Amino acid sequence: MTDLDMELRMADDPAVVSEIVERTIKTIYPHYYPSGAVQFFLDLHSKVRIEEVMSSEEIYLLMVQGKLIGTGSIRKNEICRLFILPEYQGKGYGSRLMDLLEARIFEKYQRVHVDASFPAESMYLKRGYQIVSYEKIETENGDFLCYHTMEKERGRNLSV
Repeated sequence: MTDLDMELRMADDPAVVSEIVERTIKTIYPHYYPSGAVQFFLDLHSKVRIEEVMSSEEIYLLMVQGKLIGTGSIRKNEICRLFILPEYQGKGYGSRLMDLLEARIFEKYQRVHVDASFPAESMYLKRGYQIVSYEKIETENGDFLCYHTMEKERGRNLSV
């Protein structure tokens, strides 16, 4: 994969972003979370919610060789809604998207903040993020969504 094969562009259609996010959540998250937490994620990243934040977030689409494979968003110094379609996961695309989003944030801020889902937490740790706090939200059916908030300071090297 070279940078010539990749294109990062601003999203202008919330339905496209929502489709990537929904497909990824429905495929991956049930392996990590109870059904109430999965539904919480689907509601949090619904098309309506994405439409609501389009003016306050930079929402990007990742294209590789002309194929739409992922999305990531920036809100101030926070990376949010980072999703790579399941069939493209584990191939370095999420890390490369993180490189691009982090670089944009570090142009203005000293640190990057993420709310780390269980499926992505190991990637963040490998990238030098540190756990700041543990959070727990009660969802439908008495299920809980547990996650860490994490931060990375500018200049922090990747862990080995």
